[in-house]
Amino acid sequence: MKMFVVFVILLHVSQHASAVESYEGDSFTLSCQGDTSRLFDPSVVWSRSDLSPPTVHQRQHQGDELKDQNQRYSGRTSMKTDALQTGDLSLNLTNLQLSDSATYTCSIRDEMIGQIRVTDIQLQVKERFPSWAKALLVLLVLLVVSGGLLFHFRHYFMSGYKVEVESGVESVLLPCQAIVCLPKDAKVEWMDSYRKVHVYKNGSDQPEEQDQFYKGRTKMKRNLLEPGDLSLTLKPPTDTETYTCTVYNSRQNILMKKAVLLTVRVPQVEVDSGVESVQLPFNTTLHLPEDAKVEWMGTSGKAHVYKNGSDQPEEQDQFFRDRTKMNEDLLKTGDLSLTLKHPTDGDNKTYTCTVYSREGNLVLKRKVELKVRENIEVVSKAQAVGVTHRGEPGVEAKQPPKCPTATGGSGAGDTNTTVGLFHSLTKTHKVQFEEVGALFGIRFVPMWIRMVSASGRDRILPGNLSKMSQSVGPGKDRAYAAFIVKFLTMVEVEEGAESVQLPFKTTQNLPEDAEVKWWDSSCNNVHVYKNGSDHPHKQHQVYRDRTKMNEDLLKTGDLSLTLKQPTERDSGEYRCRVVSKNIWIRYKSVQLKVKGRVQVQDQTGDIRNRSSSIDPTPLMADQSV
Repeated sequence: MKMFVVFVILLHVSQHASAVESYEGDSFTLSCQGDTSRLFDPSVVWSRSDLSPPTVHQRQHQGDELKDQNQRYSGRTSMKTDALQTGDLSLNLTNLQLSDSATYTCSIRDEMIGQIRVTDIQLQVKERFPSWAKALLVLLVLLVVSGGLLFHFRHYFMSGYKVEVESGVESVLLPCQAIVCLPKDAKVEWMDSYRKVHVYKNGSDQPEEQDQFYKGRTKMKRNLLEPGDLSLTLKPPTDTETYTCTVYNSRQNILMKKAVLLTVRVPQVEVDSGVESVQLPFNTTLHLPEDAKVEWMGTSGKAHVYKNGSDQPEEQDQFFRDRTKMNEDLLKTGDLSLTLKHPTDGDNKTYTCTVYSREGNLVLKRKVELKVRENIEVVSKAQAVGVTHRGEPGVEAKQPPKCPTATGGSGAGDTNTTVGLFHSLTKTHKVQFEEVGALFGIRFVPMWIRMVSASGRDRILPGNLSKMSQSVGPGKDRAYAAFIVKFLTMVEVEEGAESVQLPFKTTQNLPEDAEVKWWDSSCNNVHVYKNGSDHPHKQHQVYRDRTKMNEDLLKTGDLSLTLKQPTERDSGEYRCRVVSKNIWIRYKSVQLKVKGRVQVQDQTGDIRNRSSSIDPTPLMADQSV
């Protein structure tokens, strides 16, 4: 086996979010355009990264897929029925709420390319100018002195607060100040977007009206109906949320209403793939009870559980088994940090550490976002395309790219990536690409690009370098492109061999619910392993009774595929992916070259056999995702 290099053309997607505004109670359409007509099995996902679960709306060819939708958007989202056919992937939001203020991401998912971010939109939902305030403005004209006081009260009424804390703090104060005396029968009610947080009426707190989620976690000052403080202490703050303090009289008329936007910052930890371990930090000065329970959670399940004075590995999700560690005497020292061994891109997620009392009450909660970086090297245009039109190497391209050592960090075995950017793409670049390929033995396989027309239309197109280079130039469309160099495994075998192995070895103890699928360049299923066994009925007929995978492959991490009786027609690229809970956690691409037997007649008339290497994929062949 040997390694070779493949360039993949990718679009340069802008990371800047467009900002839009609307008002509470209105409907609004978040715009998103993308061409999905040539994708294999596309779906569109609208999401918010600050929520759990993050999904706002998902659309597939069969219709809406809302099983993973965040409950706060239930019944309030819709997309056009022909969105995937027309490319209009816009999302309609109804009955806007203040808590809807956030950055929304429109992404395209496909089995072949994974998930692509198309656009980010920052939505700001504002409070409407209330009708009672308009009446006060009219009264201001009639009663100058008293109207001025009422105007001042109106200004105070409409003001709001912003509070920001870091995830993991013990408590937070949500401010709410009154400037007038409130009646003795007034009721004070704190709400989040849909739950009662705290209720005060008839001179005392009303815990029976409180939502269970906030039981034992809130506190207000005494004598709060006197001019002064209606602030609420919340222990502990868990998520970014808009809280509303509303004061009612005995007739349920609103006397005062204030909104408090609480932002809980989630720290991010970044490491390179291939490191031995990473620590998710959490230190507290709070005195923790000896019988407290500490639980770290990832999106795929429980990462680590500590209770009754020791770790509880039997409660761990299989994905994290034998990969986590916490310090000794953690409840005494307050160091609740988690060490995660051998992190890969499958571990990219938000982790939540929750501390519970013996009664099951929430004591502390902290979120940490983990980002595992691939081994990526950014190169300049001159470095990437350092050749002349005669194919001679340029100054910065005298040596072929060195193949990095396999790390397994991306789950792709020996796949590593080099990225370079072009502000525009022309026919000249196409020629240069071909010359680099001829010089270094590199093949370019464009996947997708981003095209911006002269009129400003922004769209995603399947990667076809030849057609793309014809449509760009002065006064024409602009093509923003990036190329990625992937180091793939190359396997060669002669036709007539009994079998050939497509290698894929990754970390041990993969999740028991994982599905492993190998497929070829025509998207035909080569081999499918699911629920602990092979599924030959899902194979393409060409591969029936010709494939085999090892036993206990999820435990050993050996996902290699044995292909029996290989022929020239089997030459091409084979891909394997591992999916757990609808998330790609491992991926590998292997290029197979089967050398056929060709008869050659020499000058003496003898007929001899010789091997001829058949290249299954010509340089710069048109491909689409």
